[in-house]
Amino acid sequence: MNDPKPNTLHPKRVAVLVDTSTSWGRRIIEGVHRYQRVNADWQLFVEPRGVEQRRWLPQGWKGDGVIARVGFPELAEQLKQLAVPVINVSGIELPGVDFPRVVTDQGESARMAAEHLLDCGFRNFGYFSLLGLDYVAAHQQAFREIVKEAGYSCSGYAAQPSPGTEEPEWTIDVSRLTRWLRALPKPVAVLTWNTSSARELLYACAAAGLKVPEEVSVMSGSDDDLFCKVAPVPISAVNPAAEEIGYRAAAELDLMMTWPGDEAPADVQIPPLGVVTRQSTETLAVEDKALVKALRFIREDPARAMRVDDVAHHAGLCRRTLEQRFNKLLGRSPAAEIRRVRIDRAIELLQRTELPVSVVAEKSGFSTAEYMASVFRTHLNVAPLHYRKRGKP
Repeated sequence: MNDPKPNTLHPKRVAVLVDTSTSWGRRIIEGVHRYQRVNADWQLFVEPRGVEQRRWLPQGWKGDGVIARVGFPELAEQLKQLAVPVINVSGIELPGVDFPRVVTDQGESARMAAEHLLDCGFRNFGYFSLLGLDYVAAHQQAFREIVKEAGYSCSGYAAQPSPGTEEPEWTIDVSRLTRWLRALPKPVAVLTWNTSSARELLYACAAAGLKVPEEVSVMSGSDDDLFCKVAPVPISAVNPAAEEIGYRAAAELDLMMTWPGDEAPADVQIPPLGVVTRQSTETLAVEDKALVKALRFIREDPARAMRVDDVAHHAGLCRRTLEQRFNKLLGRSPAAEIRRVRIDRAIELLQRTELPVSVVAEKSGFSTAEYMASVFRTHLNVAPLHYRKRGKP
């Protein structure tokens, strides 16, 4: 395919039809704006929209392309009638709708969630899903397979979504959901698709008299900053890299508008940025009290100077016993846990701050920026600066 060439005759008109009531939708728009500001001369049509609103264009709207969350057959039909290039950023798959898509990599999202919960020491798992949504089913299946590979099983519970949305029905049978939660072996980690589903889980746990996160740890497969923070218990979630999705969707649309005769691009899957940890998973599902002390010592301040001997002393164990318990219960050594926690801390700072890499290294417990870069290349196959750029297209 040819490289896009900007059209200097007149600005193209591009509609962005996503909800503005969620962090995901707003970041999609930010990604599109970032692309057009640097690479294209576009006039963006954006209006405030809720998740369940039909995102209709104004009567008689004339434009050159559309980026949309195509969750309703009516919207899909309207977009077809426009006869302009369309990029779909929704995971919802509608019969007969084949617009090119840029979406979250569900398998990678499930892997990040599973690894986070396994690292917390959980050995009992559940998944609260929505019926009839293929991408939610794929997310659940990927999570189950990863948990199974680790030697554990995952119980499932499914609710009916509201029409055309990713939200559970408000008429959800709370008594049935609470019975399912009570029957799960404790402590248990439950993953669900998005923030609203996680919120329903929190309400059901409260109704069942179950403590979060001590008895039931709740995690969302998609992060929404505001609603995760104001939930009854702040919710841990996977950051879906929505800004990168918007940026890439804009790039694909630019190609389609510039070279209309070329073949439509294949679907693009964008890996999430990582896990945002909040109170709903801030627990250690480990019965060994000495091991819990060791893990908390490591995780409460990754920047402190610490050796395995320091961790063993804090836990009241000899080094050999500590290493044996780590390997038996967590499948890794204390040194590997120290390194993992420091990498996670560095990733968080790279993505959420503008701190220089040298300061990130210091605050993450790495002796130098060069050593941190070496660890990143060895374990993530990427340099720290390149990792930071993933969240800033």
